[in-house]
Amino acid sequence: MSDRIIAACDGAAKGNPGPAGWAWVVADAQGRPERWEAGPLGRATNNVGELTALQRLLEALTPGTAVEVRMDSQYAMKAVTQWLPAWKRNGWKTAAGKPVANRELVERIDGLLGERDVEFRYVPAHRADGDHLNAIADQAASDAAVTQQAAGTALGNADLPVPAPARSTPARTAPARAGSARR
Repeated sequence: MSDRIIAACDGAAKGNPGPAGWAWVVADAQGRPERWEAGPLGRATNNVGELTALQRLLEALTPGTAVEVRMDSQYAMKAVTQWLPAWKRNGWKTAAGKPVANRELVERIDGLLGERDVEFRYVPAHRADGDHLNAIADQAASDAAVTQQAAGTALGNADLPVPAPARSTPARTAPARAGSARR
């Protein structure tokens, strides 16, 4: 049995940009949601929501923690596992020579990753057979985007129920193969 905890995070924007939110959920050893948090972002893009969710999750974990982070955002995962080294080498410019979008968030996440043992796993979004923890994070982020209110057990209300995932729908696009990217 692994000592690695399992967590999921997600962001949402109602319009892109539009009212946005972020959320994360951490599971117990049996995979049941144990604690979670969600928060509003005002008006932002979905990518800002996804990166903020990852940042807030990592901040909630003690340095040295071994964690598997499940995400449905290939952009956020690739930003911090694949593109980051080249961005740093290129003075925070993309391959096309443009400034890196969301640089401040990526830099904060980079610092947090250095203090934790993080393994990323891509999980397709909005699938009937999808990842339960990601579905909870998705619903919590969506709720935060709509209400612009923070929520979660991590805010001190241990009795607050975990958001029930919305009824899953078929994938909006062809699903990418699930995989693991390790930092």
